[in-house]
Amino acid sequence: MKRVQINLEFIFRASPTILYRFLTSPSTLIRWFCDEVDITADVYTFVWEGSEEIAHLIDDIEDERLRFKWEDADDEEEYLEYRMRKSPVTGETVFEITDYCDEDEVNDTRQLWEAQMKQLKQETGG
Repeated sequence: MKRVQINLEFIFRASPTILYRFLTSPSTLIRWFCDEVDITADVYTFVWEGSEEIAHLIDDIEDERLRFKWEDADDEEEYLEYRMRKSPVTGETVFEITDYCDEDEVNDTRQLWEAQMKQLKQETGG
């Protein structure tokens, strides 16, 4: 199955600093992203329903961007990236996600991220 890149954009009232904390701290990641997480240096071990996935943090610009490479990714070019920036017009935070999935899973992946972002918005106050 062909893998495709998907790009999503969400608007938050929370600042990039708050979002960054929710992306890098175990105590906040478990509130919206995973069941458990262990962070050792730049290695994040995420657990969902007993299944473990390991991601390596390969790019980190505080309050701006995080990029992860999944240890078991089939394609070396794939990554998961979060970008945060303040809109100069509205003052809101634009939160962008780049992810990869199988061509026939684009809608499911988008729905999953939309559900995750709804939970993240609740946790961050918008």
